[in-house]
Amino acid sequence: QVQLVESGGGLVQPGGSLRLSCAASGNTFTIRATTWYRQAPGKSRELVASISDGGTAVYADSVEGRSTISRNNAKNTVFLEMNSLKPEDTAVYYCSVATMQNRYWGQGTQVTVSS
Repeated sequence: QVQLVESGGGLVQPGGSLRLSCAASGNTFTIRATTWYRQAPGKSRELVASISDGGTAVYADSVEGRSTISRNNAKNTVFLEMNSLKPEDTAVYYCSVATMQNRYWGQGTQVTVSS
């Protein structure tokens, strides 16, 4: 079992920045990849960024170039830093980890980009 806790969401003005955190606990040694997803009202959940246990990162086209996913292995935490935020980035952001056998989800953190 892996437990996930997201933090760092909130209200941000357009053009601003924020850093989301995803802290994992439990059987963290089983994690193969950590992915941030988001879901905006009335829309389906979409991948934002993902990082493998080897450190390979991939990004959605919508955030490429203005987002960075990183990890602190000592603290079992993955970060998503987003810059130049736009109103269309408004969503609930979820952290998810994949193991060999399961996928686990956090509870989500709300990000609202508005003036």
